[in-house]
Amino acid sequence: MPRPENDLLRRLPTAARQQLLEHCEPFELVLSEELSVRGKPLQHAYFPTEGFLSLVIDVDSHPPLEVGMVGTEAMLGSELILGLAATPWRALVQGAGSSWRIGALQLRTQINAIPELEALLQACLLSRLHQQTLAAACQRYHQIAPRLARWLLMMQDRSHSKCFHMTQEFMALMLGVRRVGVTEAAGHFQDAGLIAYHRGELTVLDRSGLEAEACSCYAADKQIYQRLMKIRR
Repeated sequence: MPRPENDLLRRLPTAARQQLLEHCEPFELVLSEELSVRGKPLQHAYFPTEGFLSLVIDVDSHPPLEVGMVGTEAMLGSELILGLAATPWRALVQGAGSSWRIGALQLRTQINAIPELEALLQACLLSRLHQQTLAAACQRYHQIAPRLARWLLMMQDRSHSKCFHMTQEFMALMLGVRRVGVTEAAGHFQDAGLIAYHRGELTVLDRSGLEAEACSCYAADKQIYQRLMKIRR
């Protein structure tokens, strides 16, 4: 069995991790694939080992808006611990890769059988709730450039790469802003030598500089995760 590279699975004691993985199967994350549909029951939970997902919400006739990211630091489906299967968002694969997948009913069975898993998923869900609340305030009060810097850093953290393929239209869509705002912010970062962007190919050249440009929410996100995810092995 391949060695898991998901941070949540790594936090489990060895015996508990092995027990859980016996009920999981490898699953490839295909770019743009939709893993959950808004308002419909979750059939599976996913532990990414490579790649990442965007959680997007549709409101009326407006374009979809990103409200969260899930990478190797977390999982998709932690809300199953509440016994609720339907979600208010759609989960889209934004970074192709691989994951472990487990059926929703099987996960609930393992939650009851493995106390450490229950505690871990509670912390994971609480962390995401805190981060989504912070993201809502960030969207309301922070300027586009700091928000874009934060988003690019989050992308890099989850993709483990300095290079991404994305359009300015896509960045504007995920941030919920007009394209002109993203164009101005990305141009500023490029002039400052923080990124290189050409025909949809973006490269982070100066991560430290980008961190200095990001709003305080980026550091706060990481602090929330580190504080809530202190699960002893």
